[in-house]
Amino acid sequence: MNTAPFEIYLVATPGLEAPLAEEAREAGFADAKITDGGVSFMGSWPDVWRANLVLRGPTRILARMASFRAMHLAQLDKRATKIEWATFLRPDVPVQVEASCKRSRIYHAGAAAQRVATAITKTLGAPIKEDAELRVMVRIEDDLVTISLDTTGASLHKRGFKEQVNKAPMRETMAALFLRQCGYTGTEPVLDPMCGSGTFPIEAAEIALGLQPGRERSFAFEQLPSFDAKAWADLRAPQKLKSTDIRFYGTDRDAGAIRMAGENAARAGVSALTHFDQKSIEDLTPPEGPPGLVIVNPPYGTRIGAKGALIPLHKTLGTVLKTRFKGWRVGIITADKQLAQATGLSFEPMLPTVLHGGIRVALYRANL
Repeated sequence: MNTAPFEIYLVATPGLEAPLAEEAREAGFADAKITDGGVSFMGSWPDVWRANLVLRGPTRILARMASFRAMHLAQLDKRATKIEWATFLRPDVPVQVEASCKRSRIYHAGAAAQRVATAITKTLGAPIKEDAELRVMVRIEDDLVTISLDTTGASLHKRGFKEQVNKAPMRETMAALFLRQCGYTGTEPVLDPMCGSGTFPIEAAEIALGLQPGRERSFAFEQLPSFDAKAWADLRAPQKLKSTDIRFYGTDRDAGAIRMAGENAARAGVSALTHFDQKSIEDLTPPEGPPGLVIVNPPYGTRIGAKGALIPLHKTLGTVLKTRFKGWRVGIITADKQLAQATGLSFEPMLPTVLHGGIRVALYRANL
């Protein structure tokens, strides 16, 4: 196994690079720093495995294999052939090659992918397949070629528990970082009054227990020559969970969403800590016990319905929170400033906007 450190790159949801860097540093990746579109640090293969297993915020984790300048395809050919592909890939495992070109003299992504694929087959013999689980990613920007290996496979928001989702679901990776931006550390109750499939309460409960997000799924790195099955089994051996008497709540007016959220929580192993109730915003009351965080991703009209009817909904939400939830904190994720303002809450300074399903959303935070 190659023991020389290499660059490990965490792909971030655009706008959430800062909380992701903070999470990586807290997890022991001390030199993690924000770079273009994500977070990077130097490490080894065991760091790649651990990052995939324990980090809640990245979309996927890439291992940087090579970086060089190339002004034309012949140069790309020559340099790609010199890469020690056997260090990173197995000759018996199929790979797919994807390329993107930006502001570069090599401008044809398909041709660039083809050249790198040819270099892999010529020097290593690994089969190239368009639907292979293992991806080699070629990025050419300003004539700088960066070749990376996607060590994750299916996106990291796919924890392996959520079989059912409602319309416009919040991805687990985003939910984890929004919770972090709201100051949540696992030591207070969390309530989502429009919980849908239960992402926020389930994610909050997992954080409180110290459950590893990647504990139940498989990863692309298991098909690499660097993979050590025993070391991986040791790394993901069940952890001793933190004990907590805190509970996590979701309400929704839709009975189907409540059923779905309960089933998702059961699959994630957090049923004992979560409570889901069918309830409208008007009937919302704080649970017994200490105040905590209300976090909600209400509909914002761009995707699921017209905005007009949503203003009264946000007004009601604001009134209910102000009158009944004294001492709680609030996080509202919305694409529409007018809807946020309709709540009548006083918000903290804005954080960078975040790209969610092609829409720019913002987290509005307030103290009640």
